[in-house]
Amino acid sequence: MDTSPPVPQATAPARRDRTHYLYIAVIVAVVAGIAFGFLAPEAAKELRPVGTGFVNLIKMMISPIIFCTIVLGIGSVRKAAKVGRVGGLALGYFLVMSTVALAIGLVVGNIVHPGSGLHLSEAVAKAGQKAASGAPAESTADFVLGVIPTSLLSSLTSGEVLQTLLVALLVGFAVQAMGSRGEPVLAAIGVIQRLVFKILAMIMWLAPIGAFGAMSAVVGATGVDALKSLAQIMLGFYVTCAIFVFVVLGLLVRLVSGINLFSLLRYLGREFLLILSTSSSESALPRLIAKMEHVGVSRSVVGITVPTGYSFNLDGTAIYLTMASLFVAQAMGDPLSLGEQLSLLLFMIIASKGAAGITGAGLATLAGGLQSHRPDLVDGVGLIVGIDRFMSEARALTNFAGNAVATVVVGTWTGEFDKERARVVLAGEDPFDESTMVDDTDDAHDAHDVPVSPVSAAPRPVQA
Repeated sequence: MDTSPPVPQATAPARRDRTHYLYIAVIVAVVAGIAFGFLAPEAAKELRPVGTGFVNLIKMMISPIIFCTIVLGIGSVRKAAKVGRVGGLALGYFLVMSTVALAIGLVVGNIVHPGSGLHLSEAVAKAGQKAASGAPAESTADFVLGVIPTSLLSSLTSGEVLQTLLVALLVGFAVQAMGSRGEPVLAAIGVIQRLVFKILAMIMWLAPIGAFGAMSAVVGATGVDALKSLAQIMLGFYVTCAIFVFVVLGLLVRLVSGINLFSLLRYLGREFLLILSTSSSESALPRLIAKMEHVGVSRSVVGITVPTGYSFNLDGTAIYLTMASLFVAQAMGDPLSLGEQLSLLLFMIIASKGAAGITGAGLATLAGGLQSHRPDLVDGVGLIVGIDRFMSEARALTNFAGNAVATVVVGTWTGEFDKERARVVLAGEDPFDESTMVDDTDDAHDAHDVPVSPVSAAPRPVQA
């Protein structure tokens, strides 16, 4: 018998992630745009078309992104529902918590009034008048009939976001009703989604140029007021995320599972640091699966809840979408009415599920929400481009914390969460074995500690 140690197999080198260069370039462009706006305000104002051009490229991607992600999202719901009570509870929880996060974003946004000091209404008023010229006010019946497209495919080319959403929902539920025969359709749309996200990734490399143009124009037109308003929405967003995590999620996990949130977050401290360094919660997905099993949640619950939550439980992104929408509307001098805010909330509940695809999908979803309700405000998305990178870490951290709490809560509801084991683990008496994340083929480890991760079958979002 050959007793020589096994020769480790060579692994392919990990593909180098270059997106951190993009983040750095955007930050440099924002600083340069602010400086140029102060030094040459008149010239800076002329750069407004640069930011508008970038936003138009984002608008170009709205319909295909929403169509692909909604159809595939409904397919994911079908797959999760197949596993019975765990999948149903998880999906119901995700829907409720996303709605709560969206509502909190609206409430805080109406209290803080981000963007109210910019007064960018002059240029936008002209654009809004141009867009509305010759268009009489719509009645409720006209609005409802306008949601129905001329043909099934015209919704993808007309730029009408609500029409795209309607067709995506119809296609999604039709494919779901087809059962296994609908799998080829989902596979084809999955390939199209990869193509769409690849194009979006290419467009996002122009973000530094768009951020420079938009920031220069805003600072040149409003001076220091622009910086105050941008700082206000960033601070308001950070505070809102903190309130959601420490108050809403903290109370929920304490009342349902009897777990102290701070102990859980401390247990996941290394994962939070990993997210901070990469601006993406995807990097911590395998570790979250392994740690949730180690803390006492059953493997079946973890395998269903975590991957599904990465596409459907985007609490930080939900807060960002609503607050950013209010910021743009108030910066343009034409705040959203209560009715518009509520209808936007309903739109975001569905469309926010499409913000989990890739860097830039959040901007496309934000633009889609404004396009569907107030097309005259879409140009204001250029204001968000410059500060989007500064809020990406908070979004990713909030999304990650939300998914960790969701796993514990769903495990408790299904009776598949070992509270005594959780107490021991969170107290530090049974520390997580980091070596299992490096060498999961070591037979010396107990089978319970070696996670069999369903990552390969899970959606691979980038929650930036």
